[in-house]
Amino acid sequence: MYPNYAGKACHLTSRKAIFWLFVALLPPALLFSCKKAPKHTYKDQDYSDEFKVIVDQMNAPKGHNHSMGFLDSGFYAIKNPTLNDRFRFYGFHFVYERRGKHDSRKALLYADSMYNIALKGADEKSYVSNFAEASFAKGDAYFDLHQYTDAYKCLYQGYFIGKNYFDNSVLAEYTYRMGMVMFRQSNYKMAVRYFKESYRQSFAYRNDFRAFYQRQELLNDIGEGYQQDGQLDSAKVYFNKTLAYIDQNNNRFNVRSELLDIARAVTYGDLGLIYYKQKQYTLAEKFFKKSIAINLVKGNDTPNAELVEINLGQQYLDLHQDKPFLSLMNSMQSQFATVKNTEAQTNWNRLMSSFYSQRNDYANAYRYFNQYSTLKDSLVQQTISLKETDVNQQLANYDKQAQIETLRGNNKLQQIYLYLAITGVSMAVIIIFLIYRNWKRSRNDVVVVSALNKQINRQKTDLETTLGELKLNNQEKDRILRTVAHDLRNPIGGIVSLTNAMLDDDFTEEQKSLLKLVNETSHNSLELINEILEATNAAVTNSSKEPVDINSLVNNSVEILSFKAAEKDQQIITELLDHPKKLHISQEKIWRVISNLISNAIKFSPNNANIKVKVMNGGDEVKISVCDTGIGIPDNIKNEVFNIFTNAKRPGTAGEKSFGLGLSICQQIMENHNGKIWFENNTGPGTTFYITLPAI
Repeated sequence: MYPNYAGKACHLTSRKAIFWLFVALLPPALLFSCKKAPKHTYKDQDYSDEFKVIVDQMNAPKGHNHSMGFLDSGFYAIKNPTLNDRFRFYGFHFVYERRGKHDSRKALLYADSMYNIALKGADEKSYVSNFAEASFAKGDAYFDLHQYTDAYKCLYQGYFIGKNYFDNSVLAEYTYRMGMVMFRQSNYKMAVRYFKESYRQSFAYRNDFRAFYQRQELLNDIGEGYQQDGQLDSAKVYFNKTLAYIDQNNNRFNVRSELLDIARAVTYGDLGLIYYKQKQYTLAEKFFKKSIAINLVKGNDTPNAELVEINLGQQYLDLHQDKPFLSLMNSMQSQFATVKNTEAQTNWNRLMSSFYSQRNDYANAYRYFNQYSTLKDSLVQQTISLKETDVNQQLANYDKQAQIETLRGNNKLQQIYLYLAITGVSMAVIIIFLIYRNWKRSRNDVVVVSALNKQINRQKTDLETTLGELKLNNQEKDRILRTVAHDLRNPIGGIVSLTNAMLDDDFTEEQKSLLKLVNETSHNSLELINEILEATNAAVTNSSKEPVDINSLVNNSVEILSFKAAEKDQQIITELLDHPKKLHISQEKIWRVISNLISNAIKFSPNNANIKVKVMNGGDEVKISVCDTGIGIPDNIKNEVFNIFTNAKRPGTAGEKSFGLGLSICQQIMENHNGKIWFENNTGPGTTFYITLPAI
């Protein structure tokens, strides 16, 4: 489903034909090889097992040997084809009708069927992949039918949906397509923009001859866009870039030197036209002749060479260089006997008519002009959908022909002057009309852009104000939270100390039980307050970092918490690095993270359990894991464990309190250290938490 567009100057040069021949040989399925998105992979279509066999056969190197009968019989034999089965079935038919039979109208019907199937996609994978592909297919069919507005709409729609999912190697083909549509509609600025984007994206291709050939063509396309837009200096820059790029890759692809020469010759001709327009006639003639010498060779791009000869002939005519002009025209006349080139023949007759008109030989001028008008009418009829001005040109040609018929009858010089005057006035009116129309459009565009700019500025101001208020509210929230927590800590700490002292006194068992309940509740409240203070401080403070031996830090955490594990008859098994390794971290903060993970493992593991702490060297990072065989983390709270003030709080296996703040604090600390923290449920019971820290 790659494009098969004609050349931008209403003809297809051999250079472009050869390039798209390489592209056309690629299997259709290769077009939509997609990249991995953050959560999904859009690479393999969900076909039924029966249809996968058909797809493999159709996409095999000799898949073109299979007829549509093979596809149809295999597909209709499937009892319950999936949506993707039907989508690809229509897709194969689309390619066959467009490329095999060149029936763009029938291809459009299959593209519509692909589009309707894509809209029924039940999941993101099917919808995005199929919708974009169907939109691209419709865009190609519309382009073949010269319905450029519809083509651009479909291509842009597919590009917009697929740009976040497809690889640049796919997107580059469609930015090229949109550039071609813009070029055909004479919107050269937009065409240049799309060609540049396609050039940038093309570096995602595999670095082979096809990628090189497309890039050099895109550089040339950008130059042609600038040339058509009247920016001759910019056009010259890109034509020279094209030649330099070809020379840089000459040794890599010297086995295809004839294709490189053809590409150079086309660009030489473009440069010659630039120099001609800039009245640098010596350079123009030099590049015209270099281009002609290469492409007139049998097997090269003879049609392009003849168009360049027309430009050279125009220069000879302008400079009144009669001898080289007639020599060139006679040579071209003999070429037309073997190579049909309607566009070149049309302009050849125009040049001959102008030549004899300059010498007041009006009989010959009329004879050649009559042939020119006939050929020109044929060309206009073929490209009538491209530009509305072509219709006006055709009418003007009829007027000219009628006036020359009158000249043949009376051969009066005064009527030639009248013809020239009418032509000049008509051209002036057309030019004035075009200038007025463009001015009016530009004025409307300025009004719309100004209004949009004002709206954007207002929205920007509102967003800045809102963000400022949110920042102040967040700071005020943290201040109030720290104040309340700090003020509560002293009285509750006093209660803890007082009940500890009272427990040593002589009380009844019932009284001691009540005192223990008060002491435990106060202690839990104090621990909650401390964690709230740590959570707010972790968000606003940056601890100083220094080189710290990670083995020593982990070992210290394990030794301290071994006593806590012993209360539940648990054992902490440690596996450290073979050699000391220092990390640039905050010792106190990372110690807190490791201790929190080990403490959680102790809390949520049963008595007599083993807890494994392992330090691993990952090259540019160090990974630490804490594995337990405890109660695990259910699926319904997996996404909540790292949230501050989460509701996913559960008591430990011995009834230990859980406030849900520890892991949130750990996550903030790891983010401040450019590290990561995550967990995975074990195959058996329990959970393994991981952290990674960058190595020095």
